[in-house]
Parts: sequence; structure tokens; C-alpha cells
Amino acid sequence: MSTAGVTMIDAYLARQRITSIAKRTPIIHSPVLTESAGGYVWLKLESLQETGSFKIRGAANKMLNLTAEEKTLGVITGSSGNHGRAVSYVANRLGIKAVICLSARVPSNKVNAISRLGAEIVVYGTSYDESVSHASQVAEERGLTMIDSFDDPFVIAGQGTIGLELMEDFPELDTAVVPLAGGGLAGGIAMALKSANPAIRVIGVSMERAPVMYYSLQAGAPIEMREEETIADALAGGLGKENQYTFRMVQEYVDDVVLVSEEAIAEAMVFALEKHHLVVEGAGAVGIAALLHRKVRGGGCNVAVVVSGSNVEIPLLLQIAQDHRGRDDKAR
Repeated sequence: MSTAGVTMIDAYLARQRITSIAKRTPIIHSPVLTESAGGYVWLKLESLQETGSFKIRGAANKMLNLTAEEKTLGVITGSSGNHGRAVSYVANRLGIKAVICLSARVPSNKVNAISRLGAEIVVYGTSYDESVSHASQVAEERGLTMIDSFDDPFVIAGQGTIGLELMEDFPELDTAVVPLAGGGLAGGIAMALKSANPAIRVIGVSMERAPVMYYSLQAGAPIEMREEETIADALAGGLGKENQYTFRMVQEYVDDVVLVSEEAIAEAMVFALEKHHLVVEGAGAVGIAALLHRKVRGGGCNVAVVVSGSNVEIPLLLQIAQDHRGRDDKAR
């Protein structure tokens, strides 16, 4: 792996490594979004990965590159849920001991999914950043290898394999709309797409509540923000005090970042369920929300939206759908 950053070659190498663990996910046409956005819109369904999110790609690429000694000692991570589930799944497949540090904010469905995979769960703090800090401390105490959720070249290259698939399955692509938190997903995809065609526009989408990357880009350096409750819980958390890769990559490769409200995210989740029969969590629906609410400036003729995850509690999704129908009924 190049110390100068993550390259297209790294993404191709990652694809070779992870093919037995991570799926090549489909893209489907969205007629309603196509009509709404004024461009030809496809959805890239990372929500159909075995662990319910794209995180399995980066986790697999990182863990397949561990030394024999590192595998024997075990791994640890701090997570808002989806990365922890991915690390647990890959660890289970490879016979590696895994410890997952989660904050008290992590939804119970994600905690239970991690537990079923046999990982040791440590609940610490009330924010993603606190759980990551604790994981780093435990890693040092117990000799475990830290599997960063985004700011790691192997993780970024793993997420970049989505960009390779998009170029192969949708070569006419001119705009990619990607969920944005720490930047591993958006940075990896944008690097791959821009390497293939620099004219492709990449739009990052975050929630309005504590979008750390959005304000860090405005400030010109990573900043810290207090975490807030959001329906897009998988996008919560900071960039890390010593961010080495993702902030710079998002700065270089991502053309614009837009924010969507909690109401818009909920509407997008219902849209995915009703129009495409897809279960999509809040973080996975932000790209759909951006198109539904015309947040993507300049549009595009051929647009791909990355639907990044499906790990939502079903009762919550059904409640959101019911509330949405209630508002529609009142509006009539």
C-alpha cells in the first residue's frame, strides 16, 4: 500500500482479495427518481451485502492483510454499528478473535447482530468518538490490532471497489451521490471514479445534525463536534484527531457536499420501501433524500446513488412509514 495515499491499483488489489467475502452488489434503475431528478438514476445496493452494509469490503481488505501474529492476537474496533458487524463477520470467517467497542447510542438490532457473530462486545460512552478512544486503549492493553472504520488505506481501498463496479456496470455514469461521514466510502469511491474519468462529479451527502466532515471542509481541517441524535446513526461521529487519509481525499476528490434533514431522510426510507421494496437505514437513504429534495446542484444525465446500508430496526421503519402516510392523509 502506498504511503502517499490510496490508488486505483490498491482498489483492484482489494477486489482480488475480498471476492470470496464481499458480494458484487447490483444496481437497479429508479424510474421515480429518474423523473424527479431529471436524469437517468440508478441505485447501487450495498444494502444487500451479507452484513447489511458496504463496511464488509473495507473490513475484509484490512483483515486479509494482517500478519499471522496479528491474526493470532485478535482485532478490535470502535464502531457506530455497521463497521463492528462487518469486522465481526470477517473475523468469524477467518477464525480471528474480535472485540467491538460500541457506544450506548448504537441501536439494539446492530448490537444483537454483532453478538450473534461471536464477537466480544464492550459498551462504552455515549458517542462514537468515545467508543473509538476506548477501543484504542484496550488495543494497547491487550495487544490487539485496531481496525479503523474509515481512516485506513486498506479500508478505503476496499470501499473503492464499489467505484470499480460502478464504472463496469454503468460506464455512462457522470454523477455519483454517496453517503458521507468519516470519508472512507466517499473517498474510496471518488478516487476510483476520478481515476477512471476525472469529469465524473461526486457528491457527498450528510445529515444536518453534526455533519463533521461538512464543517471540517469549510474550516480547511478536521474539527470536533458534539454528536447529536440522528436517524442516520451510522453517519455519526468525528474524523479523528490524527486523520491521515480521508479528509484529504474528500478535499481532493469530492466535488460538493450537501446536507439533508431528518424529515427528508425518513421520507427517503419510505420511498425505498414503497417504490423499490427495499429496507434501507437512515444513513443508507441520504443519497435518495438528496435527489428527492433536489439538493444535488447541476444534476447529471446519468446518476448513481449509493444505498449504503439496510440495518434499521424494522419496528422503527414501520413507524416511520406509518407517520409518513399519516402526514400524506392530512395533506389531502
